Amino acid sequence: MGFISGLYVANNYSLGGSLVSKDKLRNFQVNEEFFQKIFEIGRRYKIMNPDKMRTTYGKLMYIIQDAITPGVLDFESKIPIRCVHDFLADHNVLEMLSDSDMILATQCLTSTADRQKVKELTLAKNEARTRIIDRYTSSRLTKDKIHSVLESLTDSNAYILANRHPVDRIIYFLKKYFDPQVEDREFSLAISYRVNGSCLTHSHSVQFNFVYQSLLLWREIQHEMFLLWNNADADLLAKRSYNLEDTGQGLQRVQSAPFVADSMSRVLGRVQARLHSWVGLSVVHLGDRDVPNALVFIDKYTQVPRILAPIVNTIERIGELILDPLCGQFIEEAGGVEYLRKKILCDYFKHGFDGSGDDGGSCIDGRLTSSWNWTSKIEKKGLLSYLSTVWFLRV
Repeated sequence: MGFISGLYVANNYSLGGSLVSKDKLRNFQVNEEFFQKIFEIGRRYKIMNPDKMRTTYGKLMYIIQDAITPGVLDFESKIPIRCVHDFLADHNVLEMLSDSDMILATQCLTSTADRQKVKELTLAKNEARTRIIDRYTSSRLTKDKIHSVLESLTDSNAYILANRHPVDRIIYFLKKYFDPQVEDREFSLAISYRVNGSCLTHSHSVQFNFVYQSLLLWREIQHEMFLLWNNADADLLAKRSYNLEDTGQGLQRVQSAPFVADSMSRVLGRVQARLHSWVGLSVVHLGDRDVPNALVFIDKYTQVPRILAPIVNTIERIGELILDPLCGQFIEEAGGVEYLRKKILCDYFKHGFDGSGDDGGSCIDGRLTSSWNWTSKIEKKGLLSYLSTVWFLRV
């Protein structure tokens, strides 16, 4: 608390001076609201910017986790994360969320070659925003506040789109280049136990379904990421005891996460309901040696777009690499654009889901661990490593 007070003074001496005046210097309880807001902003910022605060966020959560332990502080240091729903509820205008213009007013405009279409959509979006502002502006809810609400919802949609897009694309590639009913000898997805590091034995069709089900689950998780973040925050800061244990991944805080577990159960149930059968285990590790707490869980699933996006970029842009004099001849001699795309995807779909995770790798957590292991060995993949390096050097 003293460190945060010092940072505030350094940033704004006049405001900070009042925060640490002589009568408040040792009485942090007087500034309870200030510390609550500081911690809430930090937590909310991380959720919207998962690439930021990569190590700081974990330290922040553990500090707050210890601070809310009874007897440590004489005031409450946390408040719930502020969201649009709570803000609108405070102003008694929750009906704004179901307004007929809301979808159009908060849509994300992706890049497209049809500039006229983008222009039309932008105009329609601005008109929808104007109608919403006109309907709900009041003495308490100003135009600027409504505009902030619309921007927040737009950011939310953009976040989901950006993180879900790589999963959507990799699912598209799986269906485009591989048929579960037709096994190509060179591009078979079949894997065998202890062959090339695999911990599972699957036929071509079983492995196709195993990969497809895993990707569908990851897609749903990315779609529900804000809910899972919020639940992870609630689990970590629920004044629930934890145990310090050496899990094989260092000393970890092993703590149950019922809110995240409940959400994951519903997400998994939704995916399984869409499928005729389920390949592998459906165990969700939480609060154990594999996934010690909600912080570790949420960190694992923010890696999904980081794993898939480079693969998608490489597959989509090999067609551009062939025009590069440095590697165009190499691509032609190696078999051409489509051959290399299929070769790279085949390797990932086999060995990115070969069971090199815990519980034989077929549990929910193990599927992601297998893909993580695959990325750690990418420098040994030869062709994939070369193409990826050339592309990113050009960028």
